[in-house]
Amino acid sequence: MGGDTDDGGQVRRPGGCGHRAVPHPGDIRIEAWAACREHCLAEAVLAMVECFADLSGVRPTAVDRVRLAEASDDDLLATLLDEVIFRLEAYGEVPVDVEADEADGGLDVRLAVTGLDHVRITGEIPTAVAWNELRIGPDPYGWSCAVTVDA
Repeated sequence: MGGDTDDGGQVRRPGGCGHRAVPHPGDIRIEAWAACREHCLAEAVLAMVECFADLSGVRPTAVDRVRLAEASDDDLLATLLDEVIFRLEAYGEVPVDVEADEADGGLDVRLAVTGLDHVRITGEIPTAVAWNELRIGPDPYGWSCAVTVDA
């Protein structure tokens, strides 16, 4: 379900998905986009992970399921990324694939994970999600989001 990490200057098209890191002083700033909210959230997770880990050729060793309660779209984005950061810190788990589905206003998320020791670390591991300039919502092509992550 992963998308491009850089749009290469190409124009977004309806139904397309992807993610990228954008320059931001001292932190990690990611953008993600997809046809629907759930896929956009999944792309955001992959964008955050790819800022610090090379997932090339990495296969999952386990599957975790996360249920996020009904909340605003901003809250769902922040909570999902915080959950990934928590799992990194507490269990040393890194998502290599993500699927998310709407469930009664909340979110059911499947994280295909592997151990942090199974990936090549390429950057600073995130420690928190910043609420400043966090956004997610529909746009002319589907959904998009942007968020800054402290590292």
